[in-house]
Amino acid sequence: MSDQNDNADASPSDISLSNITEGLPGSGDFTETTSRSWFSRIGDSIKAILFGLLLVLVAGVLMFWNEGRSAKTFAALSEGAGQVIGINAGTIDPAREGKLVHIAGPTASEAGVLDADFAFAANGLKLSRKVEMYQWKEESHSETQKKLGGGEETVTRYSYTREWADRAIDSSRFRNATDHRNPPMPAIASRDFASADATLGAFTLGPKVIGLLWSAEPFSAPDSALAEARAKLGARARILQGKVYAGANADQPLIGDVRISWKVLPLQPVSVVARQMQSTFVPWLAGNGREIILAETGLVPPETMFKHGEDENALLTWILRIVGVVLMFIGFRLMLSLLEVLADVVPFIGTIVGAGASLVALLCTFVVAPLIIAFAWLFYRPLTAIAVLAVGACLVWGMRQLAHRRIAAQPPNAAARIA
Repeated sequence: MSDQNDNADASPSDISLSNITEGLPGSGDFTETTSRSWFSRIGDSIKAILFGLLLVLVAGVLMFWNEGRSAKTFAALSEGAGQVIGINAGTIDPAREGKLVHIAGPTASEAGVLDADFAFAANGLKLSRKVEMYQWKEESHSETQKKLGGGEETVTRYSYTREWADRAIDSSRFRNATDHRNPPMPAIASRDFASADATLGAFTLGPKVIGLLWSAEPFSAPDSALAEARAKLGARARILQGKVYAGANADQPLIGDVRISWKVLPLQPVSVVARQMQSTFVPWLAGNGREIILAETGLVPPETMFKHGEDENALLTWILRIVGVVLMFIGFRLMLSLLEVLADVVPFIGTIVGAGASLVALLCTFVVAPLIIAFAWLFYRPLTAIAVLAVGACLVWGMRQLAHRRIAAQPPNAAARIA
């Protein structure tokens, strides 16, 4: 029955399936063999050219935008570092209203932080709820062999494992969806809660600041949460080691079992850099329109907080640069895929052409990506870009002059040999 369902949208000459009984009994692992003709591959490669062109354009826009984002964020942080004012947490000074301020001190909360869905509160600044369901997960591994005449044959092995996941895994997209169906996630979802009355001295922290804080510890749900858990998850729900578990046996979970756990950010000293707005904090707007609001656990001086902000900005810049370069390489490689397919009439020739296409795509990426970044620097950081170009030109000129002097200092015969 499984084979018939899997072959419903393909002719028997194109796809053949063979079940594998390895692993757990009834796991449903199987292999699928797919064949494509040379003309079919040519059609797909023509589509790949258009997609590759789009990918190169997207990568270029991403890299250009990323340099602008990085430059504006750096300028805003530099501007803020020069204007930030340290204030006392114990009193609210109206003279600092609207200013960029730095404040550090202990936090407090009378009501704590509430998870209203389970009717309990924790003593802390933030409570994070994680909802997981035991689900099927599909993994695949493919091996492709080229055939004389330009066709190719792909053997794909599909395997199915069970795991806890905090997001819904769409089993309708599985290759063998009939035997591996995931139920819908429960209506109750993962969520973060911020303390409504958390204070830092005389100031109210607010959810914006609390949301920037990451330090957390495991929190055990009280027994009083059981009534709400059963109301939302059914009679099978219970409290086990501080977690809500809905299922028959926590040691041997079944597909559809649910577990819910919590983490709490405890009350502790906090440091904030933001705009003072009456008795709370809001983002400060730099001259270039970028917002600044920084928060860390502990007593952290403002210069350190701005340094951390610059480090985060630099890290994100390099991550997006790498993403852009990878996307651009893939795009160029797709644009050259037709050459490999045409040469695949003789497989080993196609392999050679494919290696050459990858090299050309890499060279194109190494040329175009730095040019885009350079143009972005000229657009967003003209003075810095001109200074870098000037330094580079001076270094090149200096190296040429040094080389000429060394040649001139050589004896005539040695100079002739060098020439």
